[in-house]
Amino acid sequence: MDKFKQQYPIIVDDIVRWGDMDAFGHVNNTVYFRYFEQARIGYFEQIEAMAYMQEYGIGPILAATNCRFKAPLKSPDTIQIGATVSEFAAHKLIMKYAVWSNTLQRVVAEGEGVIVFVDYQAHKKMPVPADIVDKIKVLQPDLFTA
Repeated sequence: MDKFKQQYPIIVDDIVRWGDMDAFGHVNNTVYFRYFEQARIGYFEQIEAMAYMQEYGIGPILAATNCRFKAPLKSPDTIQIGATVSEFAAHKLIMKYAVWSNTLQRVVAEGEGVIVFVDYQAHKKMPVPADIVDKIKVLQPDLFTA
């Protein structure tokens, strides 16, 4: 868990609900994308991306995503969902996620998302706003040192 906390600057606590499970008795694969979304929104709130979007009409949108399942997750359980930006480019962010099971004491799923910024009125992709980049630099200074 210590390594998990070091890898992910944003960690969201959640529970595994009985309704998250499918007929096979484990969390349905689609639910992991909701878990990732919770962490992604937590990250966006930390860097004030949602406030920026409300003020300027330019905000993040998920362009692509994937998940690698490592162990079956079941209810009841408590989980931590981590999010970090692993790569930065002028027009996109690559965000990595992981789900930690307190019952199993291990990572049960890992995922990745490609985030682009969009001008929601013009319906076109935009560079990641400088204000947002500055906030990511504060949250993850090592991302920009190489």
